[in-house]
Amino acid sequence: MLYWLLILIIPLIASANVKATYSKYSKVYNSRGWTADQVARRILDDNGLYHVRIERIAGNLSDHFDPTANVVRLSDSVYGKTSVAAIGVAAHECGHAVQHAESYAPIVMRSKMVPLTNFCSHASYILILLGMIFSYNEFLINIGIILFLGVVAFQFITLPVEFDASSRALRTLEGDAILDTDEVNKSAKVLRAAALTYVAALLTAVLNLLRLIAMTRRRN
Repeated sequence: MLYWLLILIIPLIASANVKATYSKYSKVYNSRGWTADQVARRILDDNGLYHVRIERIAGNLSDHFDPTANVVRLSDSVYGKTSVAAIGVAAHECGHAVQHAESYAPIVMRSKMVPLTNFCSHASYILILLGMIFSYNEFLINIGIILFLGVVAFQFITLPVEFDASSRALRTLEGDAILDTDEVNKSAKVLRAAALTYVAALLTAVLNLLRLIAMTRRRN
């Protein structure tokens, strides 16, 4: 029961925190009048990524970099906005574009892990369920648990990818004088809140793994 509560509560707290933090600093506007998409274009061009496009997409904080299409997609809550929150998010996504351009090891590894992780995520539960149905087949259950380790590994490798993108963003915003020091600090709070959602995802994956192990041990 405790595992279930933590698995449900941790992501909710992380999500609520990032939304509240973004909402707070979306009301703080940068002194130079930059819009988030303008900042994104500048960062990309300064890194020689002239071929990477910027698109506006519907949604709230649905921003992402698509390496297959070489597009930084900024949500309605970010594109065209002058807040330090929006600029921080846009700079973060550009950080991912730069990571791909530089073949940053963790993001290359994460990209290669995506198909395997999707398979592990689905197959692990199926094997564990089958193992419990068919006379408690320990072989199937153990294989399922081992496969779920792939999900945990994916969440683990995501952390340095996200932290590095945020670090690149903040260094650029301050180093290129896009934002002043106080504004950078406020953008940093938004990015830290966003980073905690990935920490929450890792904790949730670990808790799910422990829940599966505990469940099988209780059956034994």
